[in-house]
Amino acid sequence: MRASRLTTLIGREEEAELLLRRWSRVKTGEGQVVLLSGEAGIGKSRLTAALLERVATEPHTRLRYFCSPQHTDSALYPIVGQLERAAGLTYDDTPQAKLDKLDAMLAQTLTSARDAALFSEMLSLTNDGRYPVLNLAPDQRRQATLEALTAQLAVLAGQRPVLMILEDAHWIDPTSLEAFGRTVERVKTLPILLVVTFRPEFNAPWVGQSHVMSLTLNRLGEREAAAMVTRLVGDKELPADITAEIVERTDGIPLFVEEMTKAVLEAGTEEERRRAAGSVPSKTLTVPASLHASLMSRLDRLGAAKSVAQIGAAIGREFSHALLAAVTLKPEAELRSALDRLIAAGLLFPQGLTPHATYLFKHALVQDAAYSTLLRERRRQLHAKIAAAIQNHFPETVREQPEQIAIHLLNAEKPQDALTHVLAAARLFESRYSYVEAIRWFERGADIIRVLPPSDANQRLELDLYVEWAPVSMTVNGYTDPRTVAIAERADALCRQFNEKDRLLHALFPQVSFYGAGGGSLEKGLEHTARIIQLGEETGDPVALMIGHRFAGFFLLWSGRFDEAAAALDQALNHASSLPSEGLAARFGHDPEITALTLLGSVKQLLGSIDEGERLMETATAKARILGHPLTLAYVVRHNAAFAALQNNYSLVETLSDELTAICLKYKIRQWYNLGPLLASWSRFRSRQDKDAIPAALAALAQHRNTGFQRNMPFYLMLVADVLTHSGRADQAKPLIDEAYSLMRELNEIWIEPYLREMAERVNSSA
Repeated sequence: MRASRLTTLIGREEEAELLLRRWSRVKTGEGQVVLLSGEAGIGKSRLTAALLERVATEPHTRLRYFCSPQHTDSALYPIVGQLERAAGLTYDDTPQAKLDKLDAMLAQTLTSARDAALFSEMLSLTNDGRYPVLNLAPDQRRQATLEALTAQLAVLAGQRPVLMILEDAHWIDPTSLEAFGRTVERVKTLPILLVVTFRPEFNAPWVGQSHVMSLTLNRLGEREAAAMVTRLVGDKELPADITAEIVERTDGIPLFVEEMTKAVLEAGTEEERRRAAGSVPSKTLTVPASLHASLMSRLDRLGAAKSVAQIGAAIGREFSHALLAAVTLKPEAELRSALDRLIAAGLLFPQGLTPHATYLFKHALVQDAAYSTLLRERRRQLHAKIAAAIQNHFPETVREQPEQIAIHLLNAEKPQDALTHVLAAARLFESRYSYVEAIRWFERGADIIRVLPPSDANQRLELDLYVEWAPVSMTVNGYTDPRTVAIAERADALCRQFNEKDRLLHALFPQVSFYGAGGGSLEKGLEHTARIIQLGEETGDPVALMIGHRFAGFFLLWSGRFDEAAAALDQALNHASSLPSEGLAARFGHDPEITALTLLGSVKQLLGSIDEGERLMETATAKARILGHPLTLAYVVRHNAAFAALQNNYSLVETLSDELTAICLKYKIRQWYNLGPLLASWSRFRSRQDKDAIPAALAALAQHRNTGFQRNMPFYLMLVADVLTHSGRADQAKPLIDEAYSLMRELNEIWIEPYLREMAERVNSSA
């Protein structure tokens, strides 16, 4: 690699050559991932810039992704940014123009209309009818979006080699991290080089894979640092003692070497240069202090441009010309002059042409230094002005990035004003199925509410927050997580306080689900279920009535009250027949009509109507496959496999358990992740005496215990005890049967008692 105006690779020659060798392997079709780590200012971006420069003349596709400390909770931020840059979207494009530009970009990869619809949603573009309407459940839409990104990458790699750079992964949002996890896996078989840069505090989850290499950048030695100073000085003269002082005070960090050298060179006379070098703290006072001092002196020499740098730093690492102009209110010529000075000084990099230009601070530490020069009151004022400018001039940002206004208002120390935007951010990410980010914004909202003075208006906002937070927490943390229950209970209390019957179901559903998953007794579940039925009767809401009777049937089934369970499930299905099926699975995590059919099939079998029960289960399975909602299908398949096991239908158990495993793996359904392998192991051993199935069943049982989902655990303990008994290990089976009896009483799962009694007799006779 050759040195350039932007890249100085002294002391990094070996690493540069290594990256080039990896790129050469990619050109032969061998995908590679390089994890490039090092402390701030060590030269990670410098090295990737040099690689980009070196391969610029070769045929390839370049994809760059930038993470930001202001966007760690903004789902898919680096990916959305890359797509917007690739499509050439600008803030003042009309909605139709943005869609036209997106179409033009996607046409290059022959992207399907379905995937184009997903990309337009990701970019918050309104479908004007050119894309199909996608009736997908939340999990399906999320998975489809991630799959569309991977598919597009595969097409690009089929056209020419791809060089991907992911910058500052220590600031990556959770959804983007998941997307890049898929990319790392896919890279194995594609001509792609993915370089990921990050600071040491980030634990890259991809270490150890055969196509992944880790590369750590260390500080420069004194000789390399001195050579770097010499390169930067060029044909100017700098006394040896000043060079030595720069080397000593910058402690081998390339960015600090560069910035301090420039600060000294800009000082003018030799005496001023000595003062500039001497004003920088010794490395004993930490290297960041060295950078801060040198940047301070450089900014001070830039006059009016310093205030522009400060405002830009308050906006973020990257900022647009339009927003900067709206905040500074400077004449355009004066603003451009200041920006030109910052660019000439190498502190900002421009992208695009004014007025559509954006500017990027050379390094996050440069932004930090400029921001740190602001006094607290000035910071507060600036952030308030930035928030106001966004609200007054950029309605699309208000709609598409409410988290940005929220952040600025929080930094302006205006929590009351920020709260509505915090809640809007949570809602936005929930609507995009980025649940982890949504939960983080709900948590921020709860933190704000705790410090606000109590008032009717604030408590109504609190009601909004908790009612909407509860189902998201249930989706992410599971039914049995104490956090979900606490959130739902608070929502319940607020609904009762404001007599909000229309939203009470949202608060009751997670609580009932907690008992349904085994987080408490069936009796408590029935008590909460009675409240749902009462709510439905008071309001005439058929959804509440259907959900209530469906849950009643569920709890009565496991309590062994089969006739009552059948009556409750019949009522649930009667109410379901008058409701549109669309949206119920998304709202409640599964389709209540289909799961009620499954439960009724189970009840019929337990009452002795085996054929009728099997027909109901087959109907439910067919409906679930047509619906295509992952959690509903997993629920039905798991349930049917368990009851097929009670009938010793080994082939059906094996078929259904394999399907359950595939669904749970694909859609990350944690609560039943290990039940497919457990059921399959039982079936393999009982039907074929497969001895490998014994440790597999024990391992699956142990792993399922760790999920915290206790409902039906006596049944799964019984299955493993059955395997052990038939393999001549009745002594090992007995503790499992004892545990199953204990759990049966604790959970009041009376339905299993006859089967446990029969199994206990076999165990005792075999011991």
